[in-house]
Amino acid sequence: MSTYDSFRPTDGATGVAGRIGNVFLVASGAQAGRGDTSSIADAAARVGAVCAAAFATLKDWNDARLTRKSLLALTDRELDDIGLRRGDIDRITRFH
Repeated sequence: MSTYDSFRPTDGATGVAGRIGNVFLVASGAQAGRGDTSSIADAAARVGAVCAAAFATLKDWNDARLTRKSLLALTDRELDDIGLRRGDIDRITRFH
């Protein structure tokens, strides 16, 4: 073996990325290197669900914001044509 190999960290080829990954595995309850892929998949699914919910909430908020902005740009006559009054805009575009 070369001199370089004697200084290789115990994590092997994974290095820092492997150590960071192990932190997430331990946090999710999985055991690194033991083939515990079901809990890894469950953790990934939970993270994905949280991200999807966050992006859906952000999308809904932005849709409400754009709708409110568009309705406020209309004149009272245009609002009357579509059966609305200016006071209805906040109720219609309220973000839940």
